[in-house]
Amino acid sequence: MSARRLSRVPESGTVKIANTVSKLKSEGVDIISFSTGEPDFSTPDNITKACVDSLNKHFTHYTPSVGIPELRKAVAEKSRNENNIPCEASNILITPAKQAIFMTALSLIDEGDEVILPDPSWVTYDACIRLAGGIPKYVKVKPENEYRITPEEVAELVSPATKMIFLNTPANPTGAVATEEDLKGIADIAIDHDLYVMSDEVYEKILFEGKHVSIASLPGMFERTITINGMSKVYAMTGWRIGWAVAPPDIFKILNILQTHSVTCCTSFAQQAGVEALSGPQDSVKNMVDEFRVRREIVMEELAKIPTLHTPKPKGAFYVFPEYDYKMNSVDLTEYLLTTAHVAVTPGSAFGPGSDGHIRISYACSRDDIREGLRRIGEALSKLDR
Repeated sequence: MSARRLSRVPESGTVKIANTVSKLKSEGVDIISFSTGEPDFSTPDNITKACVDSLNKHFTHYTPSVGIPELRKAVAEKSRNENNIPCEASNILITPAKQAIFMTALSLIDEGDEVILPDPSWVTYDACIRLAGGIPKYVKVKPENEYRITPEEVAELVSPATKMIFLNTPANPTGAVATEEDLKGIADIAIDHDLYVMSDEVYEKILFEGKHVSIASLPGMFERTITINGMSKVYAMTGWRIGWAVAPPDIFKILNILQTHSVTCCTSFAQQAGVEALSGPQDSVKNMVDEFRVRREIVMEELAKIPTLHTPKPKGAFYVFPEYDYKMNSVDLTEYLLTTAHVAVTPGSAFGPGSDGHIRISYACSRDDIREGLRRIGEALSKLDR
């Protein structure tokens, strides 16, 4: 029998779809996948070379649990210069971003604590909160607000049991981008009610409109915010498992205790590659974002041809989260599209209790696949009764 705490957590909906797609492709089925959560680009050559050079120098052993000094310094400089977060290298813990979120939940959430988060939001937030004994309290974000979480909606859910707010901007699965006014209002709530904030900013540079603001840069917020970021999305390094947490000293200390008793440290030679990612040429980032911007336009053009799918135009990340007009739950619709159209999307219900009636479409695939996949979806949906 598994531990009771695991009964609180379902299988990851995104990973489940990805595994199904891999199985079908291995059987020779022509699947177009809109389910992936990673860029379809190769890690830039200069980053790969830095890793190979590190291996050739036999840099293959344990590092300090907090990360190598060069990478912590590079992350701190990036966080100060680009994000205006008043941090030093001593505030930086090098760890995979998902691990950082999990450790943040275990470090700060006690049994019965409430955590406010958007609905929809990345599937792992709910799991981390529940595994820590917390209670997710969802804000149902609205398409008319571009799926942004607003201060007014957050304020309605604050209770004496509230401990934290989870934020993600740009957001998975909607592509929503929080405005500075949104974040200032949420910061005021956090300060007034003495709440912590976990801010997941891994998509920060995949931004098409507006500007990215880190809530930890706002007055009074650094000491209560854990900022999560990483290499996976921006540098197409999902398999390298390199990210970081920026945290005030008291929280940093707790996070590092968990790090030492779990992963110990990030892979040594991958950390060296991370130094090159931050300090080397950034052309690849611009080129990738420019390509995603073109793909976003194609997605919106093709979706406009499908009258039963509706979505605001995303401002960041590489997802759209359309609502559909059919009396069918999102898991059944996803299975229908996979078996009928051979197109994989992710059911909206994976991202929150109020997000059934939506599907997530990732445009981390070629322009031709986007056009053909959405053509197939439109054809398959035209056969359904509303």
